[in-house]
Amino acid sequence: MKTRDAFAHSYASARKRFFDAAQARGLPVESFKHRLPGLHKETLAMDVVLDGAPDAERLLVVSSGVHGVEGFCGSGIQVLALNDKELSERARERGVALLYIHAVNPYGFSHVRRVTHENVDLNRNFHDFSEPLPVNVGYRALHSLLLPKKWPPTLGNVAKIAWIFLTQNKRAVQAAVSAGQYEFADGLFFGGTQATWSNQTLRTVVRKYATQARHIAWIDLHTGLGPTGKGERILSARNDPDGLADAKNLWGDAVTSFFDDSTVSSNVSGAMLEAIRQECAQADFNAISIEFGTVPIKQVLQAMRAEQWLQLNPRTSLRKAQRIKRQLLDAFFIDTDEWKEQVAAQAREALLQTVAGIGTV
Repeated sequence: MKTRDAFAHSYASARKRFFDAAQARGLPVESFKHRLPGLHKETLAMDVVLDGAPDAERLLVVSSGVHGVEGFCGSGIQVLALNDKELSERARERGVALLYIHAVNPYGFSHVRRVTHENVDLNRNFHDFSEPLPVNVGYRALHSLLLPKKWPPTLGNVAKIAWIFLTQNKRAVQAAVSAGQYEFADGLFFGGTQATWSNQTLRTVVRKYATQARHIAWIDLHTGLGPTGKGERILSARNDPDGLADAKNLWGDAVTSFFDDSTVSSNVSGAMLEAIRQECAQADFNAISIEFGTVPIKQVLQAMRAEQWLQLNPRTSLRKAQRIKRQLLDAFFIDTDEWKEQVAAQAREALLQTVAGIGTV
């Protein structure tokens, strides 16, 4: 299929393309349904397809939509992968099963939000909630500035935030904003105070499909950070020297890490893939997030601030609400053939690389 045809413009359309691709291959889809409806009253679900033997010792997992709106890219990549006969044949030759988890956060995907219906950043939610949660003092100081009472923000608000980024260490400010916070339920990057539906459901999927494998590699698809169209491979489990070495052996020297401060991302609290490793204790486990760049980070943050403000001010005009939603979508999905070809080619390279190397490092 043509690359551009794999990428949809709504959650419902993306889900249909995923189902169609699986059906064309004769692969069943297992759906874990969400209790809430989608933006257009459609069914929401975390959908799972296994391409390969259920008892395969080698398993490659590809997940999309952890951050809702980012699923527009991730879903397209999964559809292309399901249609990729060469990828499937190479995997079978190597005894590798491919597990596709579509729309880990279907609510955010459908409603064009980054977060879950609980307003939780899912990639900050994988904690042991019986233990004390991290305290993000830096975010506490920025919360009211990030979410002002009026939108667009006043010149005074813009100046204060600009001054902070100008006079303070940018990496430290980025970490304060995005590493995760557990104090402001109405704020940005809120990690929650209990396991979300998506957290619980994903663990159910992993326990059903991954506990037989001895070698597991996981690629989680994201957008919104880095140069436009570039896919950064970020170590997302075992963030230590040995984990980084294993990941580089599998995915190449370009793998970045919080460990050596080489990634564009912040070191997040409650990350999904670090926790999923615990569910797969029987296997050697390697995981990366591929972060595909879209627009400059300030533009991404501004779009997130606007969309969160909209949630706190639902009586705003329809025109303004639509403009804000469009801004968020544009921050996480570049709707051009060139960008889609770029991300598709890089994702395919990583998938083929994983199939060739899994179980050998």
